[in-house]
Amino acid sequence: VVDGDGNLKGLITVKDIQKMIEYPGACKDELGRLRVGAAVGAAGDYLDRAQALVDAKVDLLVLDSSHAHSAGVLAATATLRERFPDVSLMVGNVATAAGTKAVIERGADVVKIGIGPGSICTTRVVTGAGVPQITAIQDCARAAAEHDVPVVADGGVKFSGDVTKAIAAGSGAVMIGSLFAGTEESPGETILYQGRTYKAYRGMGSLSAMARGSADRYFQDGAQPLSKLVPEGIEGMVPHKGTVHVMLPQITGGLRSGMGLAGAATIDALRTRTEFLRITAAGLKESHAHDVVITKEAPNYWIER
Repeated sequence: VVDGDGNLKGLITVKDIQKMIEYPGACKDELGRLRVGAAVGAAGDYLDRAQALVDAKVDLLVLDSSHAHSAGVLAATATLRERFPDVSLMVGNVATAAGTKAVIERGADVVKIGIGPGSICTTRVVTGAGVPQITAIQDCARAAAEHDVPVVADGGVKFSGDVTKAIAAGSGAVMIGSLFAGTEESPGETILYQGRTYKAYRGMGSLSAMARGSADRYFQDGAQPLSKLVPEGIEGMVPHKGTVHVMLPQITGGLRSGMGLAGAATIDALRTRTEFLRITAAGLKESHAHDVVITKEAPNYWIER
């Protein structure tokens, strides 16, 4: 690829063309590069880290904290917005309308929702604070809509149907951890346990993760002895699930089916034209497979233990 003066500007290969055909919906910038987001904290050298990311052409800065509706994180949000006015800024996590409004007023372009819904998070039990995820999404999405700002649901996705519910509640996107933690591409160690293969999975609030740098996310000093750290997450393992290529079609397929059953032809219709019904514990039990012994596992369903 050359410009009007014959200067070389880029190179397109057959593989590039194949990827364009195979992945027409890939999220790319104006130069055809995959968009990349990266997270920073709200303390220490976070401004230097953010500057390094911006210099590396990051597309999205994420100010990540366990409690974004706090004075320090709000101040950091305003500082990042002032320092990098042209870079998209996501801020989280919050779980209330007031928290959503506060981070938006400081300059957030996207708000991340979720206090304690993750499979490896124990924040609600350890601290006594948190909001059920669907309720949090609904409350925060309404507040964000007043400013035309999208929200992202972070945590709580156990099955593909949870993606449908999160979007129906008002979320523009979802973040997924545990569903992908068991895939071949995840960084967790592979473990053989009782004849079955698992992948190690830990939360950012687990002791080992806090000791290695995530303590400031929970407003704690990672340099202090382990006995002084108060973890808000656990370490465990999840069944090996193959590759991401196997998981993604199951998740997107479940979302498509959910949209069809709800009569929603588009994501926007799903977000704005659906309604929720309250169910009982008996109704939840009825929703799952019951009164049978599963003899062959499905790629998109498993019994919770």
